[in-house]
Amino acid sequence: MGEPVVHNRSAVHRLRRDLDVAGTMRSETTTGEAFRMNETLVTVVGNVATQPDFREAANGSAVSRFRLAATVRRWDREREEWADAYTSFYTVWAWRTLAANVVGSVSVGEPLVVHGKLRIQEQEREGKRWLSADIDAVSIGHDLTRGTSAFRRVSPARPLPVEPVRLAGAGPGALPAVPAGARDPAGTGAMTGPAPATPL
Repeated sequence: MGEPVVHNRSAVHRLRRDLDVAGTMRSETTTGEAFRMNETLVTVVGNVATQPDFREAANGSAVSRFRLAATVRRWDREREEWADAYTSFYTVWAWRTLAANVVGSVSVGEPLVVHGKLRIQEQEREGKRWLSADIDAVSIGHDLTRGTSAFRRVSPARPLPVEPVRLAGAGPGALPAVPAGARDPAGTGAMTGPAPATPL
């Protein structure tokens, strides 16, 4: 429980591979969505640790982020019961309609299943090395082994109405920064900015 599942993308998606004019390999899903080769797709089961916040990126795309806590559980032979081992934290990024629907559907403490592309980044701040684990979400849903959820279909052009949620203590115009290397899964391009990190 709580450990990310890494998928072989060829087993998850029916990929069509072809060689482009530049001679580089690219992949597409059956929906036409382009993926870069060698990206790591993961599925993480955890609980929402921070309230999702919301903004519009420079290219006009809606983007939302929140922290996901995934706690590994081990069987304690001495006590003969399940016990918490350690907790890993991920920053989850959602884009476009998914971003708006996340803000309108997800609250702190709720159990989620997040599927997306994992990015591990290393930075140096004030002489210390920091690591951040980010997931560019492709899909997000409630973990129905923990409870029930009511689904409401919305038009892609008209996502759930949401009120932008800003970081605690942020100023009136402050919105979350998009991390360096973050990429809209729809392929609108990379964004730049600092990302939350963990010291080594």
